[in-house]
Parts: sequence; structure tokens; C-alpha cells
Amino acid sequence: MEYRILPRGGERIGIVGMGSSVVGEQSEERIIETVTYALDHGVNYFDMAGGHASIFPAYGRALEGRRDRALLQVHFGANYVTGEYGWTTELEEIRRAVDWQLSNLRTDYIDFGFIHCLDEAEDVEAYERGGALQYLLDMKAQGVVRHIGLSSHNPQTANRVLDLGIVDMLMFSINPMYDYGQGEFANGSAQERYNLYRRCEREGVGISVMKPFNAGLLLDAKRSPLGAALTPAQCIQYALDKPGVLTVLPGAGSVEQLRQNLAYLDASAEERDYSIVSSLTPEEARGQCVYCNHCAPCPEGLNVGLINKYYDLALAGDPLAKEHYHTLARTAADCAGCGHCDGRCPFHVNQSARMREIQAYFAEK
Repeated sequence: MEYRILPRGGERIGIVGMGSSVVGEQSEERIIETVTYALDHGVNYFDMAGGHASIFPAYGRALEGRRDRALLQVHFGANYVTGEYGWTTELEEIRRAVDWQLSNLRTDYIDFGFIHCLDEAEDVEAYERGGALQYLLDMKAQGVVRHIGLSSHNPQTANRVLDLGIVDMLMFSINPMYDYGQGEFANGSAQERYNLYRRCEREGVGISVMKPFNAGLLLDAKRSPLGAALTPAQCIQYALDKPGVLTVLPGAGSVEQLRQNLAYLDASAEERDYSIVSSLTPEEARGQCVYCNHCAPCPEGLNVGLINKYYDLALAGDPLAKEHYHTLARTAADCAGCGHCDGRCPFHVNQSARMREIQAYFAEK
């Protein structure tokens, strides 16, 4: 497993985690088997917004004696009173649901208490007005919740909650279909979505990624708008390349599915290459570097993706971006203008010209 560091807290988070949306369809013993396999193979980040209440007692058994090895996202607004997932912003329902989840998970603390699935301005207002937000803040003040998170599918709503300054982790749906305007949760333009990712990195808010395979559509050539199937490794790499992303949380309904997700860790650069997604890129997003480094290797040894990333963060107001840029062994000033990257970029970025632009920008700062 590879790990990334939560900026606000310092926890080491495995880059491939586990979503629990489908594992609840299995027997309790199979759920325990899958969670145990995950823990044994370095997975330490689990999202608990599953489709079925059965995941909670199973996780409780799987984590017994190993609770300190798992970071759990528990959602304040996911309601399991019927045995299946439900959504609510009602304070008393949330209070009862959280107590029930803690009891069944056999734990007295929550690593990440999530403001659950707010996609509209009205949802945010209801969550605040009804007291759910204050309840979550109180739980953090008491030490029961260690970090506050937010799950959302909408960049505008996510930005509104980020403005409160209380969020340490954002759970957001990232995949090429959504980023480029296709699918149920393709909310916001490509630019708005990328600006959200950059804001999170700039402000030290980690991102955990839901729906990296878009419910399997991206893995199925007949259903994918790409006209070809991506692999789990390609989808995971696509998400991990976005600013702010710490972990990707594909669902795993069995040990075999989990193995397929974890195969990313042993995949070659060629197996992770997702340049086929350029066929989806709309005109508004063409010419924008997405930091994928498909232009590598640079003959001059530049990390073109990272140089672009620090430039975009600096333009967005990140005060540390300049410092990070100047620690690079090779900067835009070392670009020979050979055009190697221009010809290889699947997103049609004129990187040679952009390197001159970046060199001039940082030379003046």
C-alpha cells in the first residue's frame, strides 16, 4: 500500500480504500472476510455509507482488536432504521442513527464524521437550521468525532460548506464521465470541478473519491461513453492525479473484487495510462493540463504535471505554491522548448508555451 498524509491531522491514508456500497449484499461472514482481507493488505480507510445496515455489525466484528488500524467515514445523515440506506437532515433521526452505528461498530469514536450528501443550497440550510450541524460540531468538541468531513456531488454546494472552514475531508465523485459532463452526478462544468479540487489542495482539505468507476459503467465497453472499457487501475489513477485527492474508495462486494482494485498497486505505468479519456474532453476543457504526466518522460527531466499544478495553485492563491515550485530540481526555466510534451499531451495542451508563461510568472514573484 502507498499512503498520503491528511494535511489537517497527519494521518497516513492508503491511496486505495474501500467503499461499502455493495458489500452489504453479502452474508455477514463474507463481509467480515472482505474487511479482514482489506486490513491485512494495508487498506485503512473505509467509507460507511453503505446500501445496507448489515455492514455495521459485520464491520464491528471484523475490527475487534484492530480498530486502531482503520479510519472510518461515518455519515451524519445516513439512516438505517429500515435496514436499508435512507437520507435525512432531521436531528433526532441523525442522533439515533449515529448512536446505532457506534454501537454496532463496537467503537466509541469516529475518525471522520461526515455531513452527509448535501447537494443543494436547501440541504445545507436544513442541516444548519435543524441542529444537525451543531450536533456534529458538539461531537467533535467532545472528542467523539476526530475530523469533520462533507460528502457532496455538487461543486457549488461543496464550496459553500468549505467556506465554513470546518471541513478536513471532502468526499466527491471523480471520474472522467462526471468531470466532462456525462452521467447522473456530472454537476458543474469541468472548470468548476477542477477549481474545487485545487481549492481543497490549497486549503489542506483532503479528498476521498467516491464513484471512481461510475457504478461499473466505465468498466463496460457497451455502456461507457468512451466506446471502450477502462480498467480499475486506469480509473483509480485518473482520480489520484487530481489535486487534493488522498484516497480512492471503489466499492468491493467480495475479496475477489477487492483484489482487482488493489491490483492497481502493482500495475505498470502503461496499465495505469488513461489517455483514452481525451476522447471525452469537451472543447471548454481542451488545452488545460490535468497533471496526468502522459507527456513524460521529458528529455530535460521536467515533471511537467507538477510544474503545472504548482502554477495553477499559485494562480488560485495558494501561498505555499511558489515555495514548492522553487524546491523542484528542474523548473520551467529548464524547458528546452523541444515540443516533445506538446505532441504527447492527450488534452492538447501547448506545454512549451505554458512553460514560458510559468517561467515568467515565478520569475516575477
